[in-house]
Amino acid sequence: MYVGSIMHTNLITVSPKATLVEAKELIDKWAIDHLLVLSAKGKLVGILSDRDLKQNWASPANTLSTHELGYLLEKILVEMIMIKTVVTITTETTIERAAFIMQSNNISALPVLENDDLVGIITSTDVMEVLLQAIGMSEESVRISVLVKDRIGAIADVSAILRDKAINIQSMITLPMPNYPEINQLVLRLSGDDGPRAVALLNKNHFKVLTRYVKDLTPYLPDLAG
Repeated sequence: MYVGSIMHTNLITVSPKATLVEAKELIDKWAIDHLLVLSAKGKLVGILSDRDLKQNWASPANTLSTHELGYLLEKILVEMIMIKTVVTITTETTIERAAFIMQSNNISALPVLENDDLVGIITSTDVMEVLLQAIGMSEESVRISVLVKDRIGAIADVSAILRDKAINIQSMITLPMPNYPEINQLVLRLSGDDGPRAVALLNKNHFKVLTRYVKDLTPYLPDLAG
């Protein structure tokens, strides 16, 4: 899935010349966490988060009277506190790439550009929602893990065992095992009714299944010599 499919296009923007008070009013009114800052020509020049705003709002100036503080905040402009070096993506960026960019840069929102024009924004909440859908997360599903040797056909073998007994795999992801470079973890989501039967079938076919956290994985490791 691509960012263009899930990005927010009803954008709330603000001028760099707007005051901190005006910015806060917009964030409160629309219940959002980020304001996109556009120049007079409509170009993205910065981003202001609710966290940035609160940090500047709760400044040492809070020892002033309400009247004095209000006067001071009216003098602070968005351009003074906004993030000017904005990390952006395009509509053709994949969701997993967007998640990686957010994690790498420790940010929670990415403006989306198309031909250098602002067309949307995507947040960490949006990305998390899509990833949860991708792995089939629901109250009705169960999660099982199978540790397999990193080899051609491992996924096919596990899938065939379940297919032959009419057990549907709702989703499957492959995770590397940092401490075991020759082993992958297959994480499967199945219907809750199929869970116990799937575990029994895989165990019968010499695959050791994890259904809970275990500290010592040794008993579940596949035979690398096989």
